[in-house]
Amino acid sequence: MATMRVAQVPRPKGPFEIVERPIPAPTAGTVRIKVQACGICHSDSLTKEGGFPGLEYPRVPGHEVAGVIDAVGPGVAGWQPGQRVGVGWNGGYCGYCDHCRRGDFFACVRGQVTGMSYDGGYGEYLIAPTSAVALMPAELPPVEAAPLMCAGLTTFNALRNSGARPGDVVAVLGLGGLGHLGIQYAAKMGFHTVGIARGKDKEPLARKLGAAVYIDSQSQDPAAELLKLGGAKVILATATSGEAMSAVQGGLAVNGTLLIVGAAESMQVSPLSLLMGCRSVKGWYSGTSIDSQDTLAFSMRAGVRPMIETYPLERVAEGYDRMMSGKARFRVVLTIG
Repeated sequence: MATMRVAQVPRPKGPFEIVERPIPAPTAGTVRIKVQACGICHSDSLTKEGGFPGLEYPRVPGHEVAGVIDAVGPGVAGWQPGQRVGVGWNGGYCGYCDHCRRGDFFACVRGQVTGMSYDGGYGEYLIAPTSAVALMPAELPPVEAAPLMCAGLTTFNALRNSGARPGDVVAVLGLGGLGHLGIQYAAKMGFHTVGIARGKDKEPLARKLGAAVYIDSQSQDPAAELLKLGGAKVILATATSGEAMSAVQGGLAVNGTLLIVGAAESMQVSPLSLLMGCRSVKGWYSGTSIDSQDTLAFSMRAGVRPMIETYPLERVAEGYDRMMSGKARFRVVLTIG
């Protein structure tokens, strides 16, 4: 029987184990993907630490998958071996619950999460429902495509649904795994892009990525600086600090939106500021497979690329620790196939 290598978590808070498993056959409505690269995301800690309800172990993490379909299951239409594809956080949806019938596929009551509901991309093969699969442009290298399936998707999809129009002031709070992509997307979409981060030393990178203005939140009041520009139509909050989010909301323009994609525990909101300017605070879910496909296509055409560090599958623990330390610049990717 043919086997594959996977990096599994044997139990909550357990160490990564590189093990051999039989290569699975795709079932009805699924495809088998030969994984070429898989990003390591902070959210993978939910699998590693047992922080997601209903997790069964052992489990293979990974929801930033790039690879090639090598087999399709019974009843699969529209997908075939040889297609280059990706799989992201949204691991498929039922299509018939009330949320799906209204087009809110991300809120499917039977929705699955790749690397949590079923085994993810830290391995040589992955079985995924067809509703989770996105086409990957032929010209996009797998190691660059993988982080776009989560960090790229989240920032691109949030910005394109933000209501901002070309020429509007759009600020990106944070210059990390999400923020360094958010600045690129904002600039490529034609927004007057402002980068906000801690420290003057980050300004050269922010400007290289496309920021027309840089605000050092250590030495400047970011809200006051945004108001000098007329206020921000959108502030994309990628940082995980509720304090940092609270500090920028005063920089919103009338009818402006603080759009949150960073998972901070809590923040302070000024009801008076919201009331007086018809401002809003909103969260944004990453997206589904078609959003991932749009992200990959736009990134390819516009030249948006993640900054990455790569590790082979055998060094998964080292790569995971590197990402979780916050020292990675800016995404960590496992090279597999």
